[in-house]
Amino acid sequence: MSGSFVNVGERTNVTGSARFKKLILAGDFDGALGVARQQVAAGAQIIDINMDEGLLDAEAAMVRFLRLIAGEPDISRVPVMIDSSRWSVIEAGLKCVQGRAIVNSISLKEGEGEFVRQATLVRRYGAAVVVMAFDEQGQAETAEHRLRVCERAYRILIDRVGFAPEDIIFDPNIFAVATGIDAHNDYARAYFDAVRRIKATLPHAFISGGVSNVSFSFRGNNVVREAMHAIFLYHGIQAGMDMAIVNAGALPVYEKIPDDLRERIEDVLLNRREDATERLLEAAERHRSDGEVKAEVTLAWRAAPVRERLVHALVNGITDFIDADTEEARLELKRPLAVIEGPLMDGMNVVGDLFGSGKMFLPQVVKSARVMKKSVAWLLPYLEEEKAAGSGRRAGKVLMATVKGDVHDIGKNIVGVVLQCNNYQVIDLGVMVPAAKILEVARAEQVDIIGLSGLITPSLDEMCYVAKEMARQDFHLPLLIGGATTSRIHTAVRIAPNYPEAVVYVPDASRAVGVVGQLLSDVNRPPFVAGIRAEYQGIRENHAKQGTGRRKQTLAAARANGAKVAWAGYQPPRPRALGLTRFDDYDLADIARRIDWQPFFQTWELAGRFPEILNDPKVGAAARGVYQDAQEMLAQMVAEKWVRARAVIGFWPAHAVGDDIHLYADESRRRAIATLHTLRQQMVRDSGRPNLALADFVAPRESGVADYVGAFAVTAGLGLDAKVKAFEAHHDDYSSIMAKALADRLAEAFAERLHERVRKEFWGYAPDENLANEALIKEAYQGIRPAPGYPACPDHTEKRTLFHLLQAEANAGIHLTESCAMWPAAAVSGCYFSHPESRYFGVGRIERDQVEDYARRKGESVAAVERWLSPNLNYDPATLAAA
Repeated sequence: MSGSFVNVGERTNVTGSARFKKLILAGDFDGALGVARQQVAAGAQIIDINMDEGLLDAEAAMVRFLRLIAGEPDISRVPVMIDSSRWSVIEAGLKCVQGRAIVNSISLKEGEGEFVRQATLVRRYGAAVVVMAFDEQGQAETAEHRLRVCERAYRILIDRVGFAPEDIIFDPNIFAVATGIDAHNDYARAYFDAVRRIKATLPHAFISGGVSNVSFSFRGNNVVREAMHAIFLYHGIQAGMDMAIVNAGALPVYEKIPDDLRERIEDVLLNRREDATERLLEAAERHRSDGEVKAEVTLAWRAAPVRERLVHALVNGITDFIDADTEEARLELKRPLAVIEGPLMDGMNVVGDLFGSGKMFLPQVVKSARVMKKSVAWLLPYLEEEKAAGSGRRAGKVLMATVKGDVHDIGKNIVGVVLQCNNYQVIDLGVMVPAAKILEVARAEQVDIIGLSGLITPSLDEMCYVAKEMARQDFHLPLLIGGATTSRIHTAVRIAPNYPEAVVYVPDASRAVGVVGQLLSDVNRPPFVAGIRAEYQGIRENHAKQGTGRRKQTLAAARANGAKVAWAGYQPPRPRALGLTRFDDYDLADIARRIDWQPFFQTWELAGRFPEILNDPKVGAAARGVYQDAQEMLAQMVAEKWVRARAVIGFWPAHAVGDDIHLYADESRRRAIATLHTLRQQMVRDSGRPNLALADFVAPRESGVADYVGAFAVTAGLGLDAKVKAFEAHHDDYSSIMAKALADRLAEAFAERLHERVRKEFWGYAPDENLANEALIKEAYQGIRPAPGYPACPDHTEKRTLFHLLQAEANAGIHLTESCAMWPAAAVSGCYFSHPESRYFGVGRIERDQVEDYARRKGESVAAVERWLSPNLNYDPATLAAA
């Protein structure tokens, strides 16, 4: 390489160019060659090629594209950078590339052993290498950490692998700035500082970086993004940067960038002033990709009176000018409270009306709440000066909490935001809140309503306990019930009888405002409560009739009708390695490609199938907006390592013993180290259908067939709390909820990705499986991974056995609450079964004889088992006890 700066073309990258991705997925490699040709013509001196896409055979695509390039003299005259997060793709490219290549990238994130192995192979293929500033602790952010990682890698490459320093290229991590998060403000300046130190300390090594990362916050505004790239390069080259991955055809000349825009970008990149982000956001509105005309149209509302501007900002979720407009309104209306009761209330009323009429959807409402919170935060010091903070006329005060033992709160948070948009004061106590604290705060704050939320089955009993305590302590407040495992039937049958006041099930955020409004209305409350009580009484009567009329069979009869698996002649596959395997910092980009987006839209209460929902005539616009925001945040989450993905998997020799599964210490199968207890369907079946239990899919001990069972625990939520708190500190509920929703999707995708690798690698019973992501989401593969708490295994306490086997807290950073909820909440755990006939099913309702048998097998009391399995009981324990 020469001493001059080198542009690395970024458009031949399926993760960085929508056009290139579309061409490759369509098999139009001639068109894709045109993109490479354009990059070289525009000045790229190296082209970065990346085929990491979930719907693509990345190895085959990389090989085919590299071979085609070799026959194009106008492209092959520049070197190739083989870019992938998967080593197998890199090595496939190295085997066929013509000339000397650059590998992008390797790092120390998996330790020195793997780093040396990959570096040795890179050197053997005669390639140069890009080294990310990434070690076992994660991506380096400070200048000191960046230098420390690069210095360590430099010494290993030169002293142990034999690299020439001229073949080492360091990428000290370019992160997004101007994100609104204070911790990110120094990212770019620290990068420039790190570059200077690396150049001074590690002679002859080169420095590169993916420049587009720095401008993620301005996606959709190409003028500002391209200006940021040019200005970043200007300062990066001065610091010692040798090359950069950038769109060579879309870089403005530094001197031609408008003075005001250049100044504000440099304020951000060099972290020169505290309000740099806000000033650049304001300037960005004046500099857009389609010129000043759109900017004038977009900002036409800025000419309206301040009251109208505040309403417009609330309805449209615009935070860019909210501080200035709030201050102007405060000065005009003389009192801060007048701003809240005037234009802010007007705006929230419009939002509430639009949401209630179906003309506005949940993601838009949450954005409106962000505007409102930022405005109130600006006014708060002035309210305190008047000793009037919180004394405004509110529609009512609602206390909300996720009950003890449960950690899930996305739905609760959304309900809280919607209520706040309708002028209710919300006190959110968070997660894992004991009954005593809920009731203590409710009295102290003199709230009007208490709302309880829960996701896991044990939370249902905790809600019953809270209701009983409210009755015992003589509360007279309405009680709202919500969450994924709650239902109208459970509320009517189990919770409402414990509390004589109004108990109301609220299925989603869209119903919350109407229910709360009815309950707090002196006129509407009596008929509304009377109607609920009559409805719930009818539900209880129907439930009692159904209980006596259900077709039943004994446990013995159900077992006799179990699955008839032909074990004779079947040879279960043996896992390639028994015991545990840890994954300490799994590649988020690899996980993200496996995301199932369908549940994401359900989180935001948008109904429809993905991707068709994006073009739905009713919710399509809202769905596209939240999906675009999700894609942008996901890219930032991955690039900046907001969360850490950890996991542990394990495999053990196993046999079925009745409806239990014994796991053994070794192949001798003499010492059982754990027992998994399974439940059997007990309904009367017809058409020859069996009564299934998970134990049916494991070879019985008496068969003599040597079988195996696996287990897993994964999380993509480590580090999420800090990010969520940062968003909430900036009154940004929308981003907080979005981050939690994405972490949940990543955790599920991580479980899916590891299961794929289990089938193909770690257990290896389907090594040739080749399914697209859609097929993986539809579970069109051999084997299952049932999770405790789900229909096939409804007992959450089985997690305790899994976590003990996996040592999940030490190996994956996940722990269980007393109610067997997993923390972090973005976590998944379960078992692996490999038999071709294994399938998912629901246990359904079970009888007392099975409960007694299950309690005996587990060594627990019948009462304890009934508490954990209450939604599955085909009888009422209280009625049975009274008889």
